[in-house]
Amino acid sequence: MGVAPDTAGRPVLATHRVSFDEAVDAFEAHIGHRFTNRVIIEQALSHASAVDSGRATVSYERLEFVGDRVLGLVAALVLSESYPTADEGGLSVRLNAVVAAPACARAARRAGIPAVLRLSRDEERKGGRDKERILGDAAEAVCAALFLDAGLPAARRFVETFWAEEFVRVATRPRDPKNTLQEWAAASGRSAPMYRVVAREGPDHAPRFQVEVAVSGAQPGLGEGASKRDAERAAARALLRAAGETVDE
Repeated sequence: MGVAPDTAGRPVLATHRVSFDEAVDAFEAHIGHRFTNRVIIEQALSHASAVDSGRATVSYERLEFVGDRVLGLVAALVLSESYPTADEGGLSVRLNAVVAAPACARAARRAGIPAVLRLSRDEERKGGRDKERILGDAAEAVCAALFLDAGLPAARRFVETFWAEEFVRVATRPRDPKNTLQEWAAASGRSAPMYRVVAREGPDHAPRFQVEVAVSGAQPGLGEGASKRDAERAAARALLRAAGETVDE
């Protein structure tokens, strides 16, 4: 995996097959940070399936737990500085949009994470390099790795660079998909949305919730998230999309 400049002058990841070490070297060049602790970035880029298959010894799960908080802090700081007159509600809805799984997955792609992820061969065949949940979790794990390796400034540079488009997206205050779904259901004479948790996975320090939302006369929506609220938002978004409605990401 070589490195070539993109149109903005930053190095980007090439795609020919190379070793994991070479891939990590190229990734470090792309994000502009050389890790003092090489083990921590290798861990941040290792999916649980890689551990199960013997390709890695530790997955990114614990780092993702820390990185979720690091990303939230950095995003909150950037938003509070960018919108000095916004009220708490306006900041919260923007924050939720910036740290949501779709936004994190898009940031992961900009950062070149799909090309350097360490997965099992089976997960590779299942399209793991393009799964929103895997990419979002890995992006958060990299935030934690940067924070632990070089402090908050390094993590903030990463977020400001690769979430830049997400911060632009929320210049106009986004709508919470749960509110949008509730209003859509009422306007179309349907029942109020009903949410239920259908699954809870993962360890206590990093749970994953799966929630289904039902509205009369519509296909139920299914969503995942690190909290019930996030999973409910994802489910509401999925139902609205299936119904052909426009919804903020």
